[in-house]
Amino acid sequence: MSGTKNLIILLFLFSVFTAYSQEVTRPKLVVGIVIDQMRYDYLYKYEKFYNEDGFKKLMKEGSNFTFAHYDYVPTYTGPGHSAIYTGTTPYYNGIISNSWYDRHSKTYVNCVEDKDVRTVGETGSEGECSPKRLMTTTISDQMKIVTNGKSRVFSISLKDRAAVLPGGHTPDEVYWYSSKSGKFISSTYYTNSLPQWVIDFNQQNNVSDLFNGSWDLLLPKENYSLSYPDEAPWEDDVFSEGKTSFPHSLKNVLDKKYDLIRSTPFGNELLLRFAEALIRNENPGSSDYTDFLAISFSSTDFIGHAYGPNSVEVQDAFIRMDRQIAELISTLDMNVGKGNYILFLTADHAVSETAGYLQKMNIPAGGFDSQALKDSLDSFAQSKFGTSELIENISNNQIYFNKKILSEKNLKTADVEDTFFEYLSDEFPQIEKVFVRHNLTHLTPGRVPDNYVLNGFNPQRSGNVEFEFKPNILPGMENSGTTHGASFPYDTHLPLLFYGWRVPAQQVNTPVYVVDIAPTVCNMLGITEPTGCIGIPLIK
Repeated sequence: MSGTKNLIILLFLFSVFTAYSQEVTRPKLVVGIVIDQMRYDYLYKYEKFYNEDGFKKLMKEGSNFTFAHYDYVPTYTGPGHSAIYTGTTPYYNGIISNSWYDRHSKTYVNCVEDKDVRTVGETGSEGECSPKRLMTTTISDQMKIVTNGKSRVFSISLKDRAAVLPGGHTPDEVYWYSSKSGKFISSTYYTNSLPQWVIDFNQQNNVSDLFNGSWDLLLPKENYSLSYPDEAPWEDDVFSEGKTSFPHSLKNVLDKKYDLIRSTPFGNELLLRFAEALIRNENPGSSDYTDFLAISFSSTDFIGHAYGPNSVEVQDAFIRMDRQIAELISTLDMNVGKGNYILFLTADHAVSETAGYLQKMNIPAGGFDSQALKDSLDSFAQSKFGTSELIENISNNQIYFNKKILSEKNLKTADVEDTFFEYLSDEFPQIEKVFVRHNLTHLTPGRVPDNYVLNGFNPQRSGNVEFEFKPNILPGMENSGTTHGASFPYDTHLPLLFYGWRVPAQQVNTPVYVVDIAPTVCNMLGITEPTGCIGIPLIK
């Protein structure tokens, strides 16, 4: 009897020792999920239509920061992804927009454009991308630095900038979708050839499988009464149907299916399939070091721009997105193990309601004629300084002066900036605030946004004069569709959810900022935060 008792004790001690020795002392994987154009209130607006294993799981079992905001303008995709993964604003990371005017080349440059690299996976220019314009490190760069390059880093998206910028400077594999061929591609910055599993995925006709037929509602129609009427005059006819209501027929646009799949929930489904293929074939989280996987879902942005945030299309897209997140969590649990990974979910920006919808609700809103602004400024420059060539470029709510003209006319730059400050402030009631370079360069940006324009200003890349529109002024959106980019809550308030390894279940409503994500992850990993980081850790 005593022998049996001793055996039981030994087995018990062995099980305790085994459990202790197998305790995860570091996460195997960090997963960053960015959902393009996801407003914070979508978590609650559509909550009753969500299943228990998607957004609700993250909200209930993880840390839900309910008052997370961006702290700069413009709130666009490129700057958003950069801020998330660098922990800092455009002032330091340099990504001031999706594209901007470059004084040196006298042309527009895309935030990830790189003519020194070549496309991998097809012919053409869609793969000519790299992170060379990103001026600071990212979470994954810091992981690479501390492990002497042994952590593995993967980043994928439908958009090039949403894949390239999260991957940072030192990733192993980065892929984005080509609207030309319907394939996932890369560039020679990362590799000279696609791995066999990517080639196999591209040959499986996933786009045709997903994009044939039509886009109909996932749930019975009565579940969509929360959204505005399905046939709204401020919606775009994306699929050339002669209407904007469900069901959406795709028969007229099948010749454009590679491009327009991004404007349906099937685009996110395609990326989910690709993510699952990556997890199966590359086994992130299986090495002796913490790996990193960035996934950015983009279709919600295309849908939101066309139909607006109160549309049936957006509601259906996010109900489907909930199921897609649930499937991704299940795949991670199966392949990496529940509790073995840190996952965060957020968005690169939110979005304004459509001008037409706001006007119907008797809320002040409207478009803005950007060409009329340019003509007015050129005329003012001609009358005040004798030449319209003084203005070299107007873009991204910025005015760039021609340095050569300033010199030839012996004009002091600061005086000219102040003159345009007064003109914009006096002549354009749609403009809320105006800022000039010679004032901004004397200020220091900070985590708490005392000045959104300052945080989004970069001394090397920004213009001489910057301005912000009043709330719900949407340039170029007078008749249909909507946009984002402002410093108001409808564009800055995002979901921010952490889940998994050592993440407590909690809801926090104190103000936090997207730049806090990177230092939170780095602090949990016990590594130094990215260069230029101005955020703080959120999880104790």
